[in-house]
Amino acid sequence: MILRLRVGSRRSGRILAFAVAMLAVFGPATAETAGNETELAQLAPGFGGANLAPPGSGFGRAGPSLPPPPGGQSQIMPMVPAGQIALALSARFGREPPNIPAGLHWRVYADHPDSTGAFRLVREDKSPTPVFLLPPGGYIVSVSFGLANATRRVQLRSETVREVFELAAGGIRLEGKVGDHRIPSGQITFDLYSGSQFDTSEKRAIIQSVTTGDVVLLPEGTYHIVSNYGDGNAVMRSDIRVQAGKLIDATINHRAAVITLKLVSEAGGEALANTAWSVLTPGGDVIKESIGAFPTVVLAEGEYIVIARNENKVYNREFKVEPGVDREIEVLAR
Repeated sequence: MILRLRVGSRRSGRILAFAVAMLAVFGPATAETAGNETELAQLAPGFGGANLAPPGSGFGRAGPSLPPPPGGQSQIMPMVPAGQIALALSARFGREPPNIPAGLHWRVYADHPDSTGAFRLVREDKSPTPVFLLPPGGYIVSVSFGLANATRRVQLRSETVREVFELAAGGIRLEGKVGDHRIPSGQITFDLYSGSQFDTSEKRAIIQSVTTGDVVLLPEGTYHIVSNYGDGNAVMRSDIRVQAGKLIDATINHRAAVITLKLVSEAGGEALANTAWSVLTPGGDVIKESIGAFPTVVLAEGEYIVIARNENKVYNREFKVEPGVDREIEVLAR
């Protein structure tokens, strides 16, 4: 049988088309990115913080064990009623062991569409090595591991059938820093795209708003990360390579700072309330607009102009942002 991988969003109950996903070409990174690798299987259960569903429930009364898959644990064989056949499933990161120990979602479909054109879901399970008891016949088995997916057609006749799926998939765990200081998780998010940032074709994010510490499971290949620090213009882009069976801990380094704005009557004075603010680049591009006495904005390294409007009067000031230097910018109401 042919094993197929794809990158995509969560699927509906209809069977996925049998198509090979495009694996992107590896490209260089432009953001300052540092990382290290861990064997993904060593982090089970849960893969060190991944939002993975717990293993499925057991099968009740157990019978004899099936022979273990290569490099894997034994599967407990349930009592097989007359007229049914056991389908034992497992998955691994490639041709060699170990088996994938967590994070799998198995679905078994009928191999022919019903009157509506849909392929009927027969069984599903989230344990790493499920055993399904099914009537003889043809089925389509699909397994997902994060955004990686493999599909195979199987035929059950008279004896137990064992299928081992190969998923060339790995994981990314992200965090952001400014210099030596870790950016709090609530202040930074990451969007992921397939392929390199230097690929000029239009793309949609395959996953958005990933937070610090989340483990994203992906097919092996190159991905483009967009790191968004705060709600200003502190955005960094980087390419990263996902390897089968590896968890990459990647750090995106931002050159930015947190700036607090104050409109005051005199230096060091109280901030004036009900002030409308605009932060602009020297070229006039608006970066952030807000209203309040102490608005904050995360800005990338560079020069800016801030405009304050209060009681029908307009004030402004030029300032410069240096990486990691968080500070207040006072605008004098004169």
